[in-house]
Amino acid sequence: MSKLPKIGMLYGGWNSEAEVSRASAAFCTAAAREAGYDVSEIAFDRNLPHYLMQHKVDIVFNALHGQVGEDGSVQGLLNILNIPYTHSGVAASAIAMDKTLSSRLFEGANIETPPRLSLNEADIVTPVDYEGPYVIKPRNDGSSVGVEIILDGRVCPRNRWASNCPLIAERYIAGRELTVSVLNGNALCVTEIITNTQFYDYSAKYDVGGSRHILPAAIPDSCTQKVMSWAERAFELLGCRGIARADFRWDEDNDSLYLLELNTQPGMTKTSLVPEQASFCNLEMHRLITTLVEAAQCD
Repeated sequence: MSKLPKIGMLYGGWNSEAEVSRASAAFCTAAAREAGYDVSEIAFDRNLPHYLMQHKVDIVFNALHGQVGEDGSVQGLLNILNIPYTHSGVAASAIAMDKTLSSRLFEGANIETPPRLSLNEADIVTPVDYEGPYVIKPRNDGSSVGVEIILDGRVCPRNRWASNCPLIAERYIAGRELTVSVLNGNALCVTEIITNTQFYDYSAKYDVGGSRHILPAAIPDSCTQKVMSWAERAFELLGCRGIARADFRWDEDNDSLYLLELNTQPGMTKTSLVPEQASFCNLEMHRLITTLVEAAQCD
C-alpha cells in the first residue's frame, strides 16, 4: 500500500476570521489523523514557504478563512511553490470572495441574487436607493463579519467599518435561510437555518446553540431541487474545487429564491454546516477529509 502524503494543516492568519480558522483546523486535524494522515499544524505568517519545507509537507490542507487565505493569495503562493492544496484555486477563490463580481456572474447565468451596489466612503452617509430594509457588508469578508442590517432610517455611520474597507449595500431579503454544501461538484443536501437574530451572524454560526439546523430542510421538493441545482451551477461557473457552501434566502410567500453568496472556504468546526451535511449523507468527517485531500491540486 502506498504511503499517505504528509499534510500541512494551514490555519490562523491575522484577519477577522483567524479564530474561526483555528477552530476549523483543530477539528480537521483530528479527523485527518483518524484517517491515518501525518499532520503538521502550521500557523500562517510570512514565513510560510520555510515552514512548508521544514515540515516536508506534500499537500496543504487550507483551513484559512477570510482575506489572504480565501481570496486567492495563498493559493497563488502555493501554485508558485508547486505544493498541491485543498479547496478552490486562485480564480475561483478571488471571484467568490468578491461579492460584487461573483453576483454579476451568477446573474449572467440566470441565478437570481439580491440587488446590490458598491459603496465608496461618501456613499455611506447618503441615502441608499432601496425601498425597505437593506444590508451593508464588507465586499471581501466572510463569516458574516461586519454585516449590518439597516432597518430604521436610510443611513448607516461609516465608522462602523475600517476606512479602507470596501462595502456593498444590498436589498434585505426576508424569508427562510437555506444552505447547501457542494462536494466535488455534487450538492449534498439542503439545511434550513433558524436563528434568534435577523440573519446567520458570526455568533449563530460558531457558538454552540447559536442556531438550529433543520436537516433536511422542510421545504417543497421543487425548492430543494432548485437550491441544489443553483448551488451546483454556481460551483461550476466559478470553477470551484473540493468543498464549497452556497447560502440562499427563500421568500416563501412569493416563491422567490436568491443566492446570497458562494463560500469557497466554509467553516469546518464542530458546529459547522459542512460536517453536519456530510454526516447526514453518511460521509464521516475523516472520510470527508480524505476526499478533500485526494482532490488537492495546484492550478
